[in-house]
Amino acid sequence: MKKYKKSIVVILSLLTMSCGDYFDKEPIGLITQEQISSDPTEQSIVSAVNSTYQMYSQTLNVIGEWDWTGGKVLRNDFIIYDIASGDMLKKWNPDGDQAWMDEVGSFNFTSINGAFNGAWSYSFEAISRANTAISILEQDHITSNTGMSQNLIDRLLAESLFLRALSYFELVNNFGDVPMITVPLDSFADAYEVSVRRPASEVWQLIMSDLQKASSLLPQAKFSSQSEPWRVSKGAVLSLIAKAELYQENYQNVISIISQIEDLGFYSLNVHYFDSFDVTKHFQENEVIFAYDHQEGRNPRKGNGLAALMGWGFVAPSESFVQAFEQGDPRLFYTVDLTNRNVNKLLGTKNGLYKGNDDSPGNKIYIRYADVLLWKAEALIKLGNIEQGLLIVDMVRLRAKNTPYVNGTLPDPSILAPYAGRGLNQAEALQALIQERRVELGFESHRFNDLKRWGIALDILRDMGKNFQAHHMLFPIPQEEVDRSGGLINQNQGY
Repeated sequence: MKKYKKSIVVILSLLTMSCGDYFDKEPIGLITQEQISSDPTEQSIVSAVNSTYQMYSQTLNVIGEWDWTGGKVLRNDFIIYDIASGDMLKKWNPDGDQAWMDEVGSFNFTSINGAFNGAWSYSFEAISRANTAISILEQDHITSNTGMSQNLIDRLLAESLFLRALSYFELVNNFGDVPMITVPLDSFADAYEVSVRRPASEVWQLIMSDLQKASSLLPQAKFSSQSEPWRVSKGAVLSLIAKAELYQENYQNVISIISQIEDLGFYSLNVHYFDSFDVTKHFQENEVIFAYDHQEGRNPRKGNGLAALMGWGFVAPSESFVQAFEQGDPRLFYTVDLTNRNVNKLLGTKNGLYKGNDDSPGNKIYIRYADVLLWKAEALIKLGNIEQGLLIVDMVRLRAKNTPYVNGTLPDPSILAPYAGRGLNQAEALQALIQERRVELGFESHRFNDLKRWGIALDILRDMGKNFQAHHMLFPIPQEEVDRSGGLINQNQGY
């Protein structure tokens, strides 16, 4: 047991794995807390930080060995955000395979569903790994003990703070009040002391504090590391600050922070809509702000395993999603090729290449500039600056309108007409924004949180025939966590 103290794997388990299953198995690409604490080196510290990034990959079996029912084979974003939103179906041809995914789509939520267990597990494992790195990087004599430059220490600390904040951002939106852990835990007694849910307001305070500190530590550059452009950057941190402010309805702050991002001059809408997703253009385009860098043929593995599921018929669009696109919108094909049943956006190709490949190179995108611009548009509209907000929405639409079809021809100039200048009122402008976010960001795991944030989840999902209830605004706490805490972690209402 001493071999792997890493935060007691966060509150007894918080990974919902037994000691027999997990403590005897070295996590992929991760050094132990004891190793990094007793004799930290530059290599061991970088390894600790890199292992935190792993929790934001879609690589197969990072924390679970084919544990489908536990929801740990890969990240469940496409299930809890896209399938739950009604944009995505589990499969092109419905069947009984992995029925727990269907239960999410039908809002038959239970506390033993693997989707929620996986969401909890990935987030808290990321927090645990980030805490390990932070605890070392914040030591007084780390520079003299390791020979690392202060710039490198600052950058790695900022990355770890960002990833911890991102994990808590997901947890507070998915589960509400959650345990709040900011240091590695050395004993089960320590774990019991913190296995109590803290108010969401305190979690938001931690998120903002971590992000503000991270922002102060990063260089004013598009990439914090030129040799490793996938690392957290100043723009990524500012973007998550803006997103957190949006979710807390601090709209003026959203506008102010995004203005800072614009002033950096690092980002713009790509000329071609698909460039953000194209596997041949990773980190060579201008729109992606934060993504996990998937690569083929690495040891340990670093490929995108979601493509493997597509080979078995998983990940399909709902009819409602397809019908949401205006006639002639090029983004439909670049999101999903209906004829050949290829989810182009997630494969990173336009011809089905990598479909069925469990080690594909397509990156997992978390933040891109179009998303950020639409946050600003939303904030402006909410504050009554309707025309300014719609002008931003129209920028996103114009880029889509100017994107050629896959055969090279351009869309008819009459499609995707601008919204600005139509005299829309606030409600109509918000509806335009809601529509634009759906088609622009489809299958990028934003829709369900958007519906909840706008307060329209109940109406939209019930209109789609789903059994959405008020308590579904939060997911159930995994029952194993409630049980293992001896009831210290209480269940969300309705479950």
